[in-house]
Amino acid sequence: MIINFDELTEQQLDNFKGGEKCYNMKSYDDGKNKIMLGRLIPGASIGLHTHEGSSEIIFILKGNGKVLYDGSYEKVCEGQCHYCPMEHEHSLINDSDADLIFYAVVPQHG
Repeated sequence: MIINFDELTEQQLDNFKGGEKCYNMKSYDDGKNKIMLGRLIPGASIGLHTHEGSSEIIFILKGNGKVLYDGSYEKVCEGQCHYCPMEHEHSLINDSDADLIFYAVVPQHG
């Protein structure tokens, strides 16, 4: 199955999960997995949240930023992958002066 993100409409989600500015994303959701192409503008973030019943894999395509993961900050950059297992918390933050572009996959467990 091919998911062509070029054919999907980009949504702008303001203060997503309590974050700063807006999270722009295109997504595919089959009820068991959510696959997103995301973009955070400079200074934007996805707010701190806990994955209950799901986990999340974020692969950075372009740019750099940081992740707040279980209370500690980790730098992320192009080509790296961040993993947040079920029952853990994280936030993605663009603290650079360029867009942060990434794929995120959220599989539902159980």
